Amino acid sequence: MEKEQEPVEDLPAGEETPAEVETKSEAVQQPGHEELSLLLEDARNKADENWNKLVRSQAEVDNLRKRHQRELENAHKFSLERFVNALLPVLDSMELGIAAAGEKGADVEKLREGGTLTLKLLSGVMNKFEVVSVDPMGEPFNPDLHQAMSMQPKDDVPPNTVVMVVQKGYTLNGRLVRPAMVIVSQASPGKIDEKA
Repeated sequence: MEKEQEPVEDLPAGEETPAEVETKSEAVQQPGHEELSLLLEDARNKADENWNKLVRSQAEVDNLRKRHQRELENAHKFSLERFVNALLPVLDSMELGIAAAGEKGADVEKLREGGTLTLKLLSGVMNKFEVVSVDPMGEPFNPDLHQAMSMQPKDDVPPNTVVMVVQKGYTLNGRLVRPAMVIVSQASPGKIDEKA
């Protein structure tokens, strides 16, 4: 069966049929060669611009990484600068004391006083930088802070008590730098508690 053709109505002059309108709209929607070339060129320009942005961003990140690396290296190199500056007066005082001790007729009392002042100056520097001494005389033995050199039988103190400090220990900001070298008490051989 053939499809019946719809009768074409008489259209006023200048008006188009629906088929002609559809054909023209398809022609308008499809860009021409020049328009495609312009779109391609625009896309390439945007791609080049984005590529340049990426390259610049990578260069900035690389420069930032290098700068941080330099700053970290300098921080490591010069981290002790303040500490060294604080120790220089102690060094100067010790040099003056040694020079005074080398003179004829040096006064021992003045040398002792100078040594005491130098030690006080050094202690002040250590406290300023939170270097704290560990002097556990009479305290219970603590293996985290003390190193036992030997044990000594004692009846007058409880076992595992520090009875002598051979060398003080030190902490820096609460972290152990050197343990205290100590002698620790132990129960006398005749007083060992066998129930324990």
